[in-house]
Amino acid sequence: MRPLLLHLDHFGSFREPVTVDFSDTEYFALVGPTGAGKSTIIDAICFALYGTVPRWGREGAVAHALAPSVTAGKVAMVFDSDGRRYGVVRAMVRDAKGAVRTKEARLDELDPAAPLAEAFGAVVRPLAEGENVTPEAQRVTGLEYRFFTQCVVLPQGRFAEFLHAAPRERQDLLVQLLDADVYERIRQRAAREEETAKQEASFARDELAKLSGATEQAERELAERLAGLRRLAETIGADLDLLRAREADIHLAERERAAVAERQSVLSALRMPAAVPTLAAARRAAAEALETLAADAARLEADEQEAYEALAALGDRGAPGAALAALDARERLEAEAARARAAASSAAAALEGAAGEQAVAEQALAAAEEQRERLRDAHAAAHLLTRLEAGRPCPVCRHPVSELPRHEPPADMRTADRVLAGARERAQRARAAHAKAETSASMLATQAARLESELAALPAPGDRAELQARLAAFAKADELAAQARDAARAARGELGQARTRAEQVERQTESAWQALQAARDRLLVSGAQDDPPPPLIREDLHRAWTDLLGWRDRAAQATLAALAEREERLAQARARLTADRRGLAERLAEHGVLAPRDASPDQLGAAVAAAVARADSALDRLKEERARAADLETRITMKEHKAKVAHELALRLRANAFERWLCAEALEVLVASASDTLRELSDGQYELALADKTGDIEVIDYGEAGMRRSARTLSGGETFQAALALALALSGAVARRLDSIFLDEGFGTLDPATLDTVATTLERLAAGQERMIGVVTHVPALAERVPVRFRVGRDAKGSHISKADVR
Repeated sequence: MRPLLLHLDHFGSFREPVTVDFSDTEYFALVGPTGAGKSTIIDAICFALYGTVPRWGREGAVAHALAPSVTAGKVAMVFDSDGRRYGVVRAMVRDAKGAVRTKEARLDELDPAAPLAEAFGAVVRPLAEGENVTPEAQRVTGLEYRFFTQCVVLPQGRFAEFLHAAPRERQDLLVQLLDADVYERIRQRAAREEETAKQEASFARDELAKLSGATEQAERELAERLAGLRRLAETIGADLDLLRAREADIHLAERERAAVAERQSVLSALRMPAAVPTLAAARRAAAEALETLAADAARLEADEQEAYEALAALGDRGAPGAALAALDARERLEAEAARARAAASSAAAALEGAAGEQAVAEQALAAAEEQRERLRDAHAAAHLLTRLEAGRPCPVCRHPVSELPRHEPPADMRTADRVLAGARERAQRARAAHAKAETSASMLATQAARLESELAALPAPGDRAELQARLAAFAKADELAAQARDAARAARGELGQARTRAEQVERQTESAWQALQAARDRLLVSGAQDDPPPPLIREDLHRAWTDLLGWRDRAAQATLAALAEREERLAQARARLTADRRGLAERLAEHGVLAPRDASPDQLGAAVAAAVARADSALDRLKEERARAADLETRITMKEHKAKVAHELALRLRANAFERWLCAEALEVLVASASDTLRELSDGQYELALADKTGDIEVIDYGEAGMRRSARTLSGGETFQAALALALALSGAVARRLDSIFLDEGFGTLDPATLDTVATTLERLAAGQERMIGVVTHVPALAERVPVRFRVGRDAKGSHISKADVR
């Protein structure tokens, strides 16, 4: 990791934005008075990558990133690592409760060809945001935070951490620096490869076990069976043709037997219709009944015609009926007119009574109204009396009152109101009764006048007795005509039924003749040409049927003998077919071909062809299985060898052996390189060495005759020299991706000679390798020997930084 550009905005003691450009710097010093903010520059580098600073005491703490009076700040850095360029940004904010938290964090890969001032705008791809920035920074730099602060950024008071670290902690650091964990990944990969190879070998063995029957002997036997089947297929044609001929003989015998059996069935089914013996008598009886009923029907129809002529001679039957109806209507109208006159007289009398009652009620109402008015005036006078004063003007006549009058108390006004209301109600009822009586009298008088007018308009009435006699004559004539009509209708019905019976007998006769003709035709079709049935003469139906049945009995005897002969011939043909099929089935069975018991020749041929195809397919499959078995054997050998190699590799790379050995070798190289530097720094007094048993780093003190002692027994200045030697060794000899190292203070305890040695060592380190060296110091003698200095100062507005190139 090599920083190129660092930007601070209200971070720590820097209250204003500032940018530090390291791009053209190999060896620099941060100088300035104590408390100016020199270490804050190193803190910003750590914070940008890992979100925390060693000096803050607790990993993950961000509270010290902002000054108490600052509400927001930001750190951004552009750096190179392992040939790629990256940009990291972290922004902080103080919330309402005063707590500082990270508002934004991101890590991007940048375009290395872009100008450095525009680097943050040339993002190639984003890598991480938020909480994922720190893990991604560890991946990019190749170091965890705790190891980064041991070999890249060596903060104040922590130079000796690696020197005093336990062997296991040093081993963890060396594993990261050397990428030694790749061997553990290789070991794990080898273990997985071993397990995979074992599983594949086991699977191949299982598959091979399934092919245990795929042997050379099995292939030879199957090839021989296939050859035999092919010879059978070539020679079976004649046998199949013989079977087909046998089947043809059977089919012919079955057809001949079926023809004879059909004739026997036709002869057996021949029956005379049951009605044939009685049909002749039935025809004669039907004809006689038809003649008698026809004469009766003609006579009754003549009687019906005579009855209707007598009815017509009586004339129009509507006239006496209409006259009699008019006579009935006149009598009803006369009765209604009499009732209307009586009702009109009663209504007139009721009207006179209602008029008298209304007059009485009206007089009573007028009297009640007059009485109430007088009582109202009395009440008004009594009320006015209470306001009169002698000598004062009267409010009514306006004359002075000489003496107050005296009045008796008037009656109650409510009683007069009730009397008046009752009189009004009686008068209203009387008025309503009079109006109703008047309306009723008017309506009844109008109705009586209308009925009298209608009665006067009617014609003169006829004689009721004469009219009724005429209507009785019409009724008698209707009755006689209806009787004649019913008798004629019944005769016609009986005649129709007789005709239907006669037609039915004729149809039965014709059907019997047709059945006879059809039976004779069937007999001819069924093979009676040599001995045909007797000819058909359409004279006597019963005689014709009797002759045919006699012939049938004679023909049935001959047909039974022919049927027995055909059945014997069919049985012999089937026996020959069964024997030939059995012989062929035995030949097929010798070759392993099993066919159905009643298989046809085509089915037998297909079975042989299918057996040949199956044997051919089985032989091909067996050959494939043998080839596959050989491949599986080869694969098993290869996978078992691969599993063995992977197993051996995993054993050699076990974490508790190989990694420890590798780190021990690296630590020896590291300690040897650090010893050379420490020997130079200490003017030959000290060297570093590893304890044989514990693995701790010890010091060889040549000032004490080469005595070995723990590094923890060194003084402060001596400890700084030893720690610096280890840090330089880490930076120069072991770590491949440590492109920079930063030393924060620690030089103030060195004597001038040692300080000169340290300065010379740093100059040689910076000049001999492409590695950035940064020193934070307030020692002028050391600062003057650094070619590039960043001077840090502080005033009331915070820290400031300026660059001075003194080369």
